[in-house]
Amino acid sequence: MKRANRKWQDADEMRWAVRQWATRMNVQSPLVQCRPMRRKWASLSRRGRLTLNDELLRLPRELGEFVIVHELAHMLVPRHSKLFKSYLHAYLPDWEARQTRLNSRRRRISERLPSA
Repeated sequence: MKRANRKWQDADEMRWAVRQWATRMNVQSPLVQCRPMRRKWASLSRRGRLTLNDELLRLPRELGEFVIVHELAHMLVPRHSKLFKSYLHAYLPDWEARQTRLNSRRRRISERLPSA
């Protein structure tokens, strides 16, 4: 299997990746939970809890890593400013391509969901 299409083994592997990225980015590792989320890939609370959409487990790992780095970058810069994007470029130079791929996955997923 190609490395780019490798999926997560389980939620524990994703939690491990969060700890690794937090260390690399020099931010405090948040508490991580993985659960179904209808509208978001992830959220980061002010108290330091990172909630990851369990749908990420079924996507290529590189897309989940984009979500993780994106959320951890919010610990450095709260808004999607130029500085925030410069952190994304520093840690994931191809973040824009990953974001585009992830957004196209979201559209496909939402087309399958029943409307409320």
